Formats: sequence, C-alpha cells, structure tokens
Amino acid sequence: MAIDERREGLTSLEELLTETVAGKGRIAMVTGAIATGKSELLYAFSEQAFEHGALPLTATGSLAESGLPLGVLAQLLHNAPLTEEQRARTMNLLHEGMSSQLSIDPQAEAIGHMDVQIVDALCSALLELSERCPLVIAVDDVHQADRASQLCLAYLARRVKFAQVMLVFSAPDHSAHVQTLFHTEVLRQPHCRPIRLTHLSAEDVARWVTGRAGAEAADRYAADCYALSGGNRLLVSALVEDFQATGAPGARYGEGTVACLRRADRRMTVVARALAVLGEPASIGRLLGGGEAAVIKLLSSGDVAGAETAAGRLLGEGEAAVAKAIQALTGAGVLAHGHFRHPAARAAVLADLDAAERIDLHRRAAELTYESGAPASVVAEHLLQASHAGDPWAISVLEEAARQALRDDGVESAIEYLKLAWRACVDERRRARITTTLVRAEWRINPSAPATHLAELTDALHKGYLGGGDTVVLAKALLWHGHVEDAKDVLAHLNELPELDQETVAELAAARPWFRSLYPSFLPHLPKVSGEQASNAASSAGVGRRMESAGLLAGVLTQGPREETVATAERILRGSRLDEMTMDTVETALLALTYTDRPGKAAPWCDAFIDEAASRRAPSRQARLSAIRAEIGLRRGDLAAAAYDAQRALEIIPATSWGVAVGGPLGSLLLAGAAMGRLDEHMRLFNHPVPEAMLETRFGLQYLHGKGRFNLMAGQPHQALRDFQLCGELMRRWELDVPGFIAWRTDAAETLIRLGDHEEARRLIDEQLARCGQQSRRVQGIAMRLLAAVSETRHRPMLLRKSADLLQSGGDRYELARALFDLTAAYHANGEYRRAGMFGRRARLLAAECQAEPLTLALNRGGKDDQGTPGVTGILSDAERRVAALAAEGYTNREISAKLFITVSTVEQHLTRIYRKLNVTRRTELPASLTGENSMRAQVFS
Repeated sequence: MAIDERREGLTSLEELLTETVAGKGRIAMVTGAIATGKSELLYAFSEQAFEHGALPLTATGSLAESGLPLGVLAQLLHNAPLTEEQRARTMNLLHEGMSSQLSIDPQAEAIGHMDVQIVDALCSALLELSERCPLVIAVDDVHQADRASQLCLAYLARRVKFAQVMLVFSAPDHSAHVQTLFHTEVLRQPHCRPIRLTHLSAEDVARWVTGRAGAEAADRYAADCYALSGGNRLLVSALVEDFQATGAPGARYGEGTVACLRRADRRMTVVARALAVLGEPASIGRLLGGGEAAVIKLLSSGDVAGAETAAGRLLGEGEAAVAKAIQALTGAGVLAHGHFRHPAARAAVLADLDAAERIDLHRRAAELTYESGAPASVVAEHLLQASHAGDPWAISVLEEAARQALRDDGVESAIEYLKLAWRACVDERRRARITTTLVRAEWRINPSAPATHLAELTDALHKGYLGGGDTVVLAKALLWHGHVEDAKDVLAHLNELPELDQETVAELAAARPWFRSLYPSFLPHLPKVSGEQASNAASSAGVGRRMESAGLLAGVLTQGPREETVATAERILRGSRLDEMTMDTVETALLALTYTDRPGKAAPWCDAFIDEAASRRAPSRQARLSAIRAEIGLRRGDLAAAAYDAQRALEIIPATSWGVAVGGPLGSLLLAGAAMGRLDEHMRLFNHPVPEAMLETRFGLQYLHGKGRFNLMAGQPHQALRDFQLCGELMRRWELDVPGFIAWRTDAAETLIRLGDHEEARRLIDEQLARCGQQSRRVQGIAMRLLAAVSETRHRPMLLRKSADLLQSGGDRYELARALFDLTAAYHANGEYRRAGMFGRRARLLAAECQAEPLTLALNRGGKDDQGTPGVTGILSDAERRVAALAAEGYTNREISAKLFITVSTVEQHLTRIYRKLNVTRRTELPASLTGENSMRAQVFS
C-alpha cells in the first residue's frame, strides 16, 4: 500500500467512527490487492476504537473454515460482553442455525436457505449490545467468511444506519464471490464508504528499503525490489531479506509468493499453478503468439468436463475466469505480463504443488500443447514432468525433442526424453533404435553410462531388430569397454548378412580407416566394402569427411606424413564442428596433425575445440580433446601443461569410465610425471589397473610408452626395456611403426645405455635415424643426442650441436634442454669451459621453463646426465672435489689445509684450477650441491 494511503484510510475510518458514536451507523469496505495492508489497517483501527469509547468486536474469515456455518458470526458473539441470558440465547440460535445450514450443499451459489428469524435474532443481539456502548464490528477477509455469516452481516448492514454500530470489512479486489453477492449488497447501502488501498510506489519502496537496510542498500536493489514485487509489501520485505543474505531473490521471495497465493481466491491459486507448470512466456509465446492472451487461450481450451482436480474445474470456466484471475495476480504483484516476475517465484509455486496435482497438470499441458502444435521440446518437457508417454503420439514427440536437443547441445534433456520413450516403448524394433540413440547421447556425457544398454542392444541384434549402422556403433561401444569377444560376435553377425544396406556400407566405409588407426587387430573381423561402395559412401558429405579424416590418420600412422597432410588436416578441421557425427572426424584430424610433428599447428585447433566442447556441455568430448592436448604438450616439451591436460581428462571422465582409451591420458600423464620427477605424486596412477583389452589398441601403445619412461625414471631399467620392446613389437605387428607416433627405439636405446649395452643401443639408434629419413626432426634430434652418448668424447659436441638444431626446429623444449645439458658436459670434458657455461645457462632456463626438476637438479649439481657423460663435478679430480666441498661450506684456506693435511699453497692451487674448470671467480659462486661432499656420485635423470 502507499504509505500516505494507510494514513488517509485510518483517518477516514476515524471520521466514520465519530459519526457512529453520534448515533449514525456507518459501514466501511476496505479493499485492495493481496498484501496492501488491509489487515494491518483493520487491526490498527480496532485498537483505536477504545479511545473513541467504542467496543471492537473482531473476526477473520478463513478458507479452511468457510464450510463452517455461522463460524465468523460465532467469533463476533464469542467476544461480545453479553449477559448470561443473552449468551445462552445466542448460543442456541447459533446451534440451530448451524444445524440447518449443514444440510445445504456447501457449493451452492445462493446464500439464502436460512431461517430469517434466526438471522434477525442473532443480529438483534448485536444491536441490543450497541445500546449499551458503540460497537465496531471488524471482519477481516470477509470474502472467505462462511455464507451464513455473510447473510447475517448483510442483514445487519441494512439495519445499522441509525444505530451506534460501525461495520468494517476487508476483502481483496479479486474475490468473485464477494463482488457478486455480499460485496454488492454492502456497497449499495447509502451509509457505506469504500476505502481502497494500493501497493507501494517505487518511491515508497525506496524509502522503505532505506529505513530497513540503509541508503546504500536502497541504491543497490530498491529498484529491483519494486520491479519484482509490484510494490507488494510482503514481497518487498522478503526480497530485502534475500538481497541481504545472498544478493539475489531466493527462498524468502518464493515463500512470500506462495503466502500471497494462499491468501488469494482459489481461482487465482490454480491459475498461478497452471502458469508455473506451463513455464515461462517464451514457450507460451512460441505456442500461441505470446502474452496474456496466449495464456488465457491455452488455459481455457479443451474439454475438461468431469475433471476432478481443482485445475480441471477452473479451466472449465472459460476465458473470462482465467483472464480475471491473471489480472488479479498481476495486481497482486505476483505476475507481470502474464508470467512470474522471477524464476524463484515460479519454482516456489511448483514446489508447493501436491505431486499428484503437478503430474495431472503436466499431463494436461502436454495434451494441450501437442494439440495446439507446440514445438516438440515444449510438449516433451511436460511429458517428462508427468512421467507419462502412454499416448500414441508421445514417443514420436520425445524422439523428435531428443534430436532437437542433441543438435542444440541439450544433451542432458535429450537423455531424459529418450529414457522416458525407452520405458514407454513396447515395439522392440523401435525400442532398439531408441536405445542406440540413447547410447550415443550418454556417450557425450560419460562413456561408461551406455554400458548398461550394451547387453540389450546385443540381444536386439540377434533378434534382427538392430540396423547395420547401429551394429557398427554397438561394436565400437563394446570395444571401448573391453568386451572383445562380444565385439567380434557383433562384427561376425554383419559378415553373415547376405547383403548390406546403404547405411551399413557407409558406416563400414568410414569405420575401416578408423579401426586401422585405433583397433588394428580387429580389421580382419570387419566386413569388406568394395571400392565402388566406399566411393558411393564418400559422396555423402558427413561420411566422406569422416572417411577422409580417419584415412589421413591411418596413413600417418602406417606410412608417415605426406606433403599434403598438414593442409588436408587443417582443411578438415576448418569445416568441422563438434556435433554428434563429427567428433571422430575432429579427433582423427587433430591426431594426424600432431603425429606429423606439427604440435604448434595442432595446439590452437585443439584449444578451440575444447572451448566448443565446454560451451556445448559435452564433457566426454572435452575429456577426449584434453587427452589429445596432453599429447601436443609433450611434443612441445611443455610438461606442466601436458600433465594438467592429462589430469584434467581423467577428472572430467574418471579413469574407470575411460575403458580401453584410458591408456591415452594415462600414458601422457606418466610421461610428463617421469620427466618432471613427480614419481610419488603419480604412483597411484602408475599402479592403476587397466583393461587387458587395452593392449589390442593404439591406446595400449601409449600406455606402454608412458609406463616404460616411468619405470626408467624410477630406477627399473629392465622393466622399462620390456615395456619399450613390447610396444615396439606391437607397433611392428600392426604396421604402425612410424617415428612421429612413438619413437620406441630411442627409448629402448636410452635404457640400454643405462644397462651398459652400447652396441645394441647403437644398432637401435642407427635404425631409428634410418627410419626417420627427412621426417620428424624432433625424433632425429633425440636420436642424435643418444648417438653422441655412445660415440667418442671428441665427436660428442658436433653431434649434440646437430641434435640441438634439430630439436630447436622441432619445437620440443624439454628434449632441447636435455641436448644442451649433454652439450654442456661435453664441452667441459674437452676443457671448453666458457662454451660449457653458456650452454649450461641456456639449459637451466629451458629446464626451469619445462618444470623438469630432475634435469634442473642435475644441472645445479653438475652430475652426470642419463648417459653417464661427465658433468660439472665429473671434471674435478678427487682432491679438487674435496677442496671444493670445504670451500663451498665456507672454510678458509688455512682451515682447509688443516683438515686435509695439505699446505695452504696447495689449497690455493687447487682452488685456481677449480674456479677455471667451473667458470667461477670466487668461492661464493661454487655450486651449493658441493656442500658436505668430498666426492659426488653421479646421478641419473631423464
């Protein structure tokens, strides 16, 4: 209510009371929307009645007691100071009146059917009391009073004109019953004055918020409070509490909305609930053009005769009743333009609904929206909320809604629609199709989720209900989860078919190169597709791109990259988005670019698709792309980024849900962890059980590679060698033995150097260099570094410079740091200390950038590298190391001579040689790692 209106209303009532005390009976009808302060005004006025010498008698109408005859009149008479005789007489009259009314249909529209003599006697008791003192009879919420009481009050209103009786009633503007019966009867009396209250204005709300929460709070959210409440004082109060607590409308605002509806007419409550069920205006607007008219038309349409629910009774009353209810709800501040002012209000109304009523409303809404031609998503949402899909049209609507949702990245909604359709479908062939679509959808969220449907799809396959294209999808899903024999059985079923339809041929044509690069051991089980069939399949844009991308990766992995590989991969990526059918296309094109030794080109593409996957709420795709990003990071020597991306992939999809593909991110994480020296941190993942079937996939090769490097770092060279050799054996068997993928020979050679078998290491290095040809400058650089380790000392600098040049152009900063580390030691060994210092500083910077802690420590300690090449301390004699260790600890020359039993002159000579060899000028520049060491045992790092 407006603040000034309340004051004016109270003044008007006081004026009427003055006239009443003078013997001129008066009536006041206080009206207004919900929460305009009507009850508060009646209470304040009743309190002041004593000051004017009047006796207030108060009562309150209630929906819960509206079926109790004479209940409100009984409240008034109970509070009246009657004599014993009068009280006994009135109690008898009330009992008699109640008994007569209980036999009448409580839903009857008439308020008659009551003995007039009883009405007259009850009213006379109040009139007699007014002769002793003026009376103020105040009835709040008179619209909810029982009808017998309304009859008596209307009777009394006609007889108080010349009595010391003032009648004060309050009722909302919207009450149909009051307006058509009691309200009309009272207002037509000449001694009745209407008083109407309104909501707070925007200025009133600002002043109210300032008084409640301060000027700063009013500046922040007073305008929002007004917009979300329409000035409804109850809602304003609730909003202030919410804004103070959370900064946004929330629970208190929702509770306030529900409280307003509970005070409202039943029609308003049911219409509000129906609006909450139908949703926000966007869906209603799409259905019938938007706005209040659309709501009215929708709510009042359809044949609802015989419906038992309150909603059904309401909707059967037609457009006028619905329009009136919406108008009243708008006036109450609950609605604006035919919809709730905030989602919190709608959510609260929905939560307040009885479950059975909510289901019934959603079911009815589904029927109405379907009949009105609403979009499938609108209808499907109501079906979902009603958990009902029994109508003949329902399953088709759910399938169409799921397709739309998948196109629009609403994967979670699509899954729920498909689950409901799956539960309701009794046609086994159609159910199999729905299940396949559900598997595809769930795969986008979590690849482990579809596992529950694989047995059902396999059974449908044997019954002949599964299409050929869906059969290939089933085989892929089975392989992902490691069900090798089941996958073979599925592929065998395809081989037994006398003829393959075009869809199956297209799926097989696209699947063959994909299997070639990922599951090479399963190629013999795939049905053969002729060249002509494959060509026809490739004519389809989607299938053709998938075939080209998968074929590109297969070519890179089996024959190495070609001149056009990079351009082709980027062209494919430019024309791709992460929709349902192109994830494999994007994945294989990115890997082709990565294994072509173009990680710098692959990185921005991969980042862009990761962002797209995140925006499209496709965690499965985001995880798979993060695993690829980890591989890119490793090839660029960005160990921290590689570890982060691999860890991220395993967080988005837990390792247990990755199936055989876990070898990809797990292998990358082990590689990065080994290079960074974080063995303890990654030991849990190192010991994580993996599916046995993983070793029949490309992911198994990545896992063996990472496991081998981890074992090597952990001081298990024999186990590491077995890992590398098994990896190489499988790569040769599957004809995936290309250096751009996994250069297993260099890893095996490095391990053999550790074990002292330089001859076999040299053979593998030469073989690796021969296989590189003009490809993979990165792998050539790694091989050159290892070649230097098994070559004569005098040849090492030249080989290592060439290695560094190759690695510099290859873009692998970590391997470049390792080459520079070895070059530093080689120059020291040859006495070229200035060059050693220059390259040592560069190696330290690169090692720090890569967060390669073991390499950084080795550089600081000056120990040997992982091939055993002498490092910084390796060029000091035993005597020099003893002197250097004491000097680094801060001992003076004289103290060193005393400890080592040598002359001071000898100490000085040793220090001169030490400074020259270590390229330092004073003892404070000696490596801290020398402290406390009389000799240093070289340590090995990778």
